[in-house]
Amino acid sequence: MFSLEGKNALVTGASRGIGAGIAKALAMQGANVAINYTKSADKAEWVAGEIRGMGRDSFIVQGDVSKKKEVVAMFQTLRDHWGRLDILVNNAGVITFGVFEEISEKDWDKVIDTNLKGQFLCSQEAVKMMKPVSWGRIINIASISSGGVGIGFPQIAHYTASKGGVIGLTENMASDLGPFGINVNAVAPGAINTDMGKLDDKTKDALIGRLPKRRIGEPQDIGAAVAFLASNEADYITGATLYVDGGWLTT
Repeated sequence: MFSLEGKNALVTGASRGIGAGIAKALAMQGANVAINYTKSADKAEWVAGEIRGMGRDSFIVQGDVSKKKEVVAMFQTLRDHWGRLDILVNNAGVITFGVFEEISEKDWDKVIDTNLKGQFLCSQEAVKMMKPVSWGRIINIASISSGGVGIGFPQIAHYTASKGGVIGLTENMASDLGPFGINVNAVAPGAINTDMGKLDDKTKDALIGRLPKRRIGEPQDIGAAVAFLASNEADYITGATLYVDGGWLTT
């Protein structure tokens, strides 16, 4: 079950952290995976090398997802290399911190443009490759910090707004694209052990104490959820948000 043999996938922001975990999880199920990065070519190439070591095709492709020109060029590279794209995982994201009234317009724009606009731009290009074959999977990475679930965090209003937008975007994309055989879902991670999600020891211990699973999540936990949603077994799931949070929302 959950075989992705012969499928071609693009994971944005896949040079490290959750993105790298997703890329490797897809490859473990048989997919070929393109690794998008912005600056860290050496890290992206390391992930691609790991995937090639599994016997899958993998290459790196640079592009800032918040810039339409770079997104278009990135997808042209995919067309030239594979000719077909089956799976898009919109993972690229950034976070900055600031007291609400002191968040700068520059930081607001950077977070919204990368986390939300970037998913919109990449999805538009992916759909152009998926519609002609009437099959596709788009998985958007949201967050437990996205509103509506009773979990709030200080000093990241712009990040939370972007991830709430991702969930809204996912639902509308699913409605628009379902008739064309394209499923669109979101995965919303809780606390995950990455550089971006790093917690101080006191906060980490307090959080673990309230999580039913009694541990912080790992990138492969998110990767497994994405691999399932990309599979044929998830064919009747679209427009959904899957919270992968160790039970945080139950407490």
